[in-house]
This record gives sequence, structure tokens and C-alpha cells, in this order.
Amino acid sequence: MGEDGDTSAFNISYTNFFLVGFPGLREWQPLLVLPLTFLYVTIISANVLVIHTVVAQRSLHQPMYMLIALLLAVNICAATAVMPKMLEGFVHYANPMSLRGCLDQMFFIYFTLLDYNILLVMALDRYMAICHPLHYTDLITSHLLGVLAILALTRSLEVAVPLVVLTSRGRFCQTMVIRHFACEYIALLSIACGDLTFNNGLGLTMRLVTVTLDLALLGTSYTRIIYAAFWISSGRAQAKALHTCGSHLLVILTIYLSGLSTSIVFQVAKTVSPDVQNLLSAIYLLLPGSLNPIIYGVQTREIRQHVEKMLYGNKSAQEVGEKPETAEYESGGATARVKGLYQLGKLGL
Repeated sequence: MGEDGDTSAFNISYTNFFLVGFPGLREWQPLLVLPLTFLYVTIISANVLVIHTVVAQRSLHQPMYMLIALLLAVNICAATAVMPKMLEGFVHYANPMSLRGCLDQMFFIYFTLLDYNILLVMALDRYMAICHPLHYTDLITSHLLGVLAILALTRSLEVAVPLVVLTSRGRFCQTMVIRHFACEYIALLSIACGDLTFNNGLGLTMRLVTVTLDLALLGTSYTRIIYAAFWISSGRAQAKALHTCGSHLLVILTIYLSGLSTSIVFQVAKTVSPDVQNLLSAIYLLLPGSLNPIIYGVQTREIRQHVEKMLYGNKSAQEVGEKPETAEYESGGATARVKGLYQLGKLGL
């Protein structure tokens, strides 16, 4: 009986596996090592730079910036949980991984769904700052942020722990080869034995509920933010507001929909190439770490100015190309509206 033989009749369960990355790109995988290593180093460096900037500058110790730093820390965790082992597999093709190692990696992969919850808190923060600015400092307190952080952590654990526990109790008798670059839940299900109806249903239900609820809340928040942007009398300021909100929403939709697509493709279209499924997984696992430092760092004006000051010494923002921004408001507009739109400016608008 070979390594890939079905051992279900002998009540055998494999406890060691081989991750083979992208099976259809076996000959090309060694060529991807250098660019992917560069990507990994870039993800770590860019995220660490922004986090260091937020922590080091006391003026950035505000809810919005602390949430951005926490989001980027999750990005580092996600990339580190996946990319080193992926690169090792691209070098050696058959990448060994024990069941315990798989379960550990799976936990950190799904724990990094914490970034979805942080995006929700950030959307709430922006909504309150822009649409209810007079009450912002009274409502968005450090105590509330602490409560929301605990809820976000709990929500992430409610996804990660059941999936890991359920997987640890499974039997893997079909093969030792996992046609994936990481030990994702759906990848291990593909080599498991027995009735997997409950497992399949649980994974898909959790994904559908999470994505549907989150997108509804995010959509409501950004709709109100965009509506507030139209109160700006300056056409240029309106265009910048819509551009920035559009880039944020593009990242959110890409992350959520790629993750949901992975689950749906596995459930209803098992004939789809494993490479396609793996590509979708790579997008929602690695894309945030690549784009978030740009979307939430470079485009957030105050963070960008402090980063430039660190990189260019004592040169001012104007000396390194930053132009002062001005915005025109309705002369008879309410103080609350002006204050709310000022928050848009702090977001890089």
C-alpha cells in the first residue's frame, strides 16, 4: 500500500502530512521563492514601520490609530503563520507537517479572522466620528474600545477553537498529501474519512453568517460616511472622500468575498482545480498584509507625515512633497458637521 492509498478499511489515521502547495505549478514553484520571500519581508517591514510609528508618536495614541496598529499586527501574524512554511514547501516540494503542527497553524490562520472584527470596530469609529462628532469623545472611550477588543477576540476564538477541536478528532485515512500550501480546515477535510456532512455544514455556515453580518454592518457604516461626504461643498474634497472610501471598500470586499468563495468552491464545485482554490486562499490570507499598510498607513495623513519625518529626518512634510490640504465648508453649516468632516481629513481624505 503506497502513501496515497486509502487506509479507511484498516482504521488507520495519518498523523503526518505533506503540503504540496500549488500542485499544478510544481515546476514553477522554485521560481516563486525569491519574489514571495521579498513579499514576506515587505509585508513584515511595512506593517512594523506603521505600528512603530503609531506606538512611538503620542499624538497618534487615539482610537482610530490604535485600531490601525492592531489590524496591522494581525496582518503580521497571518503572514508569519503561512508564508515561512509555504516557502519551505516551494523549495522542497513535499513539505512535511505533523498533525499537531497542522492544528497549530490552523488555529493561527483562523484566529487572524480577528482582522474582520477590527474592521467592524474601525467602521464604527469612523461612523461616530463623522456622523455624530459632538458625541464622539463621550461615546468612543478607552473603556468602550477595551470592551470591543474583548468582543472581537472572543468572536475570533469562537471560530478558531471549534474548527481546530473538530479537526483534531477526525480521521485522515485517504492520503498523507495535502494539496494546499497551508493546513486550512477545508484542506484537511478533503483527506478526512467518514461522514463529513456536519463538518462541511459547520464551516460553510460559519463563513456565511460571518460574511453576511459583517458586510451588512460595514455597508451601513460606509453608506452613512459617504452620505456625510456629500455635505462638503468642495468638489475636490468630495472626490478624495469617495476615492478613499472606495479603496477601503475594495479591500474589504476582496478579503471577504475571496474567503467566502473558497468555502463555496470547495462545497459545490470539487472539480475546480486545487490551484484555483489555493489562489483564493492566498488572496484572503496575504492580501490584507500587503494592502493595509498602504490603505490605512500611506493614505492616513497623520501617520504618513510621521513616517516621512522618521525617514527624512527633520524635514517637514512640505519638504518631502506633502502639500497642505484645505477644504471648503458651508459657511452656515453646523459646527458638528465641520467637526465630522475634519475627521474625514484625519483619515487621509
